[in-house]
Amino acid sequence: MVFPADGQEWDFEQSAFVEKGVLRNSGEFSGFDSKEAFDRIAEWLEDHGKGERKTNFRLRDWGISRQRYWGAPIPVINCPDCGTVPVPDQDLPVLLPENVRLDDGTSPLKSEPAFYEVDCPVCGGKAQRETDTFDTFMESSWYYARYACPDQDRAMLDEKANYWLPVDQYIGGIEHAILHLLYARFFHKLLRDAGLVASDEPFANLLTQGMVLKDGAKMSKSKGNTVDPEQLIEKYGADTVRLFTMFAAPPDQALEWSDSAVEGAFRFLRRLWRLVAGHVENGGCLGSSVASPQGRRNPAPWTATNDAEKDLRRRIHETIVKVSDDIGRRYTFNTAIAAVMELVNELARWRERGDSETPSDETSERALLQEGLETVVLLLSPIVPYITAVLWRELGHAEPLMDTPWPKADPEALQRDQITLVVQVKGKLRGQITVVADATREEIEQAALANENVQRFMEGKPVRKVIVVPGKLVNVVV
Repeated sequence: MVFPADGQEWDFEQSAFVEKGVLRNSGEFSGFDSKEAFDRIAEWLEDHGKGERKTNFRLRDWGISRQRYWGAPIPVINCPDCGTVPVPDQDLPVLLPENVRLDDGTSPLKSEPAFYEVDCPVCGGKAQRETDTFDTFMESSWYYARYACPDQDRAMLDEKANYWLPVDQYIGGIEHAILHLLYARFFHKLLRDAGLVASDEPFANLLTQGMVLKDGAKMSKSKGNTVDPEQLIEKYGADTVRLFTMFAAPPDQALEWSDSAVEGAFRFLRRLWRLVAGHVENGGCLGSSVASPQGRRNPAPWTATNDAEKDLRRRIHETIVKVSDDIGRRYTFNTAIAAVMELVNELARWRERGDSETPSDETSERALLQEGLETVVLLLSPIVPYITAVLWRELGHAEPLMDTPWPKADPEALQRDQITLVVQVKGKLRGQITVVADATREEIEQAALANENVQRFMEGKPVRKVIVVPGKLVNVVV
């Protein structure tokens, strides 16, 4: 049986655990994770003559000819005596005729004798040029390599293709990309075998975009359920439409269109605008880049004057870390936007709080709010470029936002004096503990076992194991 790898208890009476994990009650395979167990079980079956590993391919022939005008001509000649004959190298490339009539829905090449009536290059007899054209996948399956050497006029590719390939990131619609990826990999391996490229694979990473749905159905002109973005852009602006589209769902999942959610994106941008405007009207940041002749980010030296300031600055830099990872590695733009929205809420609460809550030095307070707003604007700039360009200028910067480097988290700001860990008993949340950031494993275990609520749910049973996941949780198994 497969159990959760993190030690979490699972109720197998309700359902089986179907994710990858660790095997238990599995004889000699107990204790192995799913990947290693897969290999060991396969080896056992082979050693005992009960089975063998085999890769199954469900592939069919690819029909590459199309009965249409728009496509690359197939360079063969059909001779009644010699059969199918390739066009000689010196006669390549075969070019499509340009003065054709597109009227009855059939390929106009069949009605162009000047195109298809040719002599056989082998016997010299009367023959016909092939009038079918290649499937357009034949061109799109290697265009990425040709883009690397567009000025090469004596060969398909040159050494510049090997310099640039493989492509770092492939992005495509899910209906199209699956087939195109298959064809492009076929073609790339053919180019490799022919010595035209050196890499084995055309693309290093793949991201397939999900569908846009309206009332649960895929948007399409035939169904009449499309939404005109022009109308929304005129009403709310392009930034609002971009923000909603990126926030509504991860890029690899279906997006359900919602007019009310577009309104929500618009309200968020208005709130951000008001927050920046209020900060600027209040004097902005004393001694910040506002006063810098070059308009560069050069805030005055700043040190937190209380724990609240330290907590907010840590939140700012934690957001930089998360958004940088969400956009740069995971491509989960929706969670990146959510993190920025949470930071905006924190900054708004900070600005609206009463002085008695967290009394701060005025210069320090403004500097911290300036840093937070600058961070928000920079992190949102790839998603809502127009409003952030204006806000960046209003925050006192003369240099264009698009020329400003991406923010980097300050390691010192990320340091915590204390951390809070959740405590589980048999996989269920039963309490929280707060410990110093550099607490040892033993200290964390002691604090967890001493928690009053944890002891109540242990019901006096002996502890079998205490699992500590650093920085996250403690799981007590009784």
